[in-house]
Amino acid sequence: MTGKFNLDSDSIGKLLDDPEARAVLDEVAPQIAVHPMINFVKAMPVNQLLNAAGAEVSADVVETLRTRLAAL
Repeated sequence: MTGKFNLDSDSIGKLLDDPEARAVLDEVAPQIAVHPMINFVKAMPVNQLLNAAGAEVSADVVETLRTRLAAL
């Protein structure tokens, strides 16, 4: 069974607009939604953004996000 989102193709903007996904983002990595560059990357696929986050988001946080979002 696949989750509600495809993290390879769905944008971070789509997740930010979804109440369940937004709650996960706000809980696990609140810095993403309020990052000064978020408006410039809203069309970027989630996995692409997480891979590019580098030092901004730890590998443990990225894995937790992927797991929790896939469970939606």
